[in-house]
Amino acid sequence: MSASSLPFVVGANTVEDQRARWERKRSRTAKELLETEHKYLEQLDLVLTYFVTILKAKGTLKPAVLETIFGPLESLYSASHVLSLHLEKGNLGPGLENFCQSLDLYGHYAENLEHASKALKEQVRKNKSFRRFKRLQETRPQFQGRQLEDLLPLPLQRLHQENSLQLLRVQKLLKGQKTQVLTAGRWYIREGWLLVVPAKGEELKRRMFFLFSDILIAAKPCHPLHLLNSNKLSCQAVYPLHQCSVDKVFGHTWSQGGLLSLSFPHKTLLLMSSNQQEINDWYQNLTAAVRWSETHPSLQKLVSQR
Repeated sequence: MSASSLPFVVGANTVEDQRARWERKRSRTAKELLETEHKYLEQLDLVLTYFVTILKAKGTLKPAVLETIFGPLESLYSASHVLSLHLEKGNLGPGLENFCQSLDLYGHYAENLEHASKALKEQVRKNKSFRRFKRLQETRPQFQGRQLEDLLPLPLQRLHQENSLQLLRVQKLLKGQKTQVLTAGRWYIREGWLLVVPAKGEELKRRMFFLFSDILIAAKPCHPLHLLNSNKLSCQAVYPLHQCSVDKVFGHTWSQGGLLSLSFPHKTLLLMSSNQQEINDWYQNLTAAVRWSETHPSLQKLVSQR
């Protein structure tokens, strides 16, 4: 082996080591998410099994009142159950991308939580049979002294808990503290490598993108031989989503990948991938994030308060 080829080989090995470290971090995060997901599902199952299912069968509450108090809890449980199945198989990315499709349910649940609390108090005060039923169910050993009022906010508490792990992981991946990822009300959606198409015929640039509810972060790897930051990413740009429009420039066939155009007030960002499915997924997630940032500020506010 010649001396001139040695730095290249060392650099290549270090890049592989860098990627392996990132993958280990993702695996640890997936394991932590799975543990919290299982605990959350167990608690949510108490409400569904001992309240929703039985109340539906008994007819103790009118359907409209039942819907007001419990909202889309059954759908939220199903979405989290699917996420846990993905996490058990180690599919962190696909699991989270699939879970993003249920965020509208969380928005509805968040906006309805205050009405649910008032309706529950009213039924406890006025409905004798419901009051007696509620007291009986809460004495079951599975509830460990918790009341229904303690369990109804679980979906929002859980969303905050799981989201905090993701925000902290990304914050630790980025070099320095200049880019503040840990912000109240922000939630993580997805990440991945995409090619940035320059405006003036320059070479394509491969960048790691992190998509959140309000911003899109572009980053590139630090030098693999850097003593302190070889396993980190350097933030290149932060794009706010509330004034962004997303268009698919091409990529409607399954064989040629695609190109996305992200238009901001003072810049247009062109992102490319040779993988058609990846472009489609990014397009859906970006479109949902832009729409969410514009129309669901209430969820971000409620999550940040819990």
